Amino acid sequence: MVKSTTRNNIRLGLFVVIGTILLVVAAYLIGNNKSMFSKTFSISAKFNNVNGLILGNNVRFSGIVVGTVKGIEMESDTIIRVRMAIEEKMQRYIKKDAIATIGSDGLVGSMIINIIPGKNNAPLVQDNDEIASYSRIATEDMLSTLNVTNENAAMLTADLLKVSQSLTKGKGTMGRLLNDTVMATNLEKIVMNLKFTSDQANIAFTNLNDLVKTIDMENSTAGILLSDSISGNQMKAMINTMQSTSLKIEEITKEVQALVKNVKEGDGALNYLTTDTLLVEQLDAALKNIESGTEKFDENMEALKHNFLFRGYFKKQEKKRLKEQNRNGANN
Repeated sequence: MVKSTTRNNIRLGLFVVIGTILLVVAAYLIGNNKSMFSKTFSISAKFNNVNGLILGNNVRFSGIVVGTVKGIEMESDTIIRVRMAIEEKMQRYIKKDAIATIGSDGLVGSMIINIIPGKNNAPLVQDNDEIASYSRIATEDMLSTLNVTNENAAMLTADLLKVSQSLTKGKGTMGRLLNDTVMATNLEKIVMNLKFTSDQANIAFTNLNDLVKTIDMENSTAGILLSDSISGNQMKAMINTMQSTSLKIEEITKEVQALVKNVKEGDGALNYLTTDTLLVEQLDAALKNIESGTEKFDENMEALKHNFLFRGYFKKQEKKRLKEQNRNGANN
């Protein structure tokens, strides 16, 4: 009787242990394969980092759980293929341009795969198809980026502090502009002068426009010069001629000045004639002697006319002169 009771207890214990093991195994299988009692089809996606994704994690489509992760395989040192078991009834909604991303179920929840619907009129996915993936930035990467950003912000703040201190102390051009009242006054005057100049230029342009509007382009000289290209070319030629003539006159003037200078300072005949008073007196006396000699010559010639030796010769010459005068008067 005792042996029979012991044997039954042993059987009961074994049954409880085996049943517990089977229950745990079933719970594990059911937990890792939630779609084990429904028909499924398989799709996959490639990722560079699965961010802690494990087998059995949920797969969601537009926020609805539609399957589980059934396989994670390393294809290379940078590519990981994740296979998903999706409920067969969802196949008519998922298209080939859908995108798979890895996220978390809440802030501290397990990792999940979200399938984002596509936007194009792509065909529906088939069994064992591969869809595109998008790797989101992991929390560690975000923290690392924030750390670098904080360091850069600290360096930037330090640099800004140095710049503000330099400005306050009047160092550099900006510091002098901020602290030097004389320079600020001068800059203000420069700006005012520029503004005044700009205003005057605007007034001048306005007056010029008004003047141009008042020009009669057909009848006035200015209009003809502005509109007639031939007249413009003629004016241009005249200006060029005048310029050339001016240059020649300038050269002639220089030569005359040089000649006058030589006359005043040189040893030539002109200088001698203009500066030697004795020569002038001698020339005057010579001219007077010539005039006196001419008068005496005339008297001598008159005396010869009345001399009986030359009287016949002069009469012949007088008759010959009268004949020539009569002949010329008849011809006329």
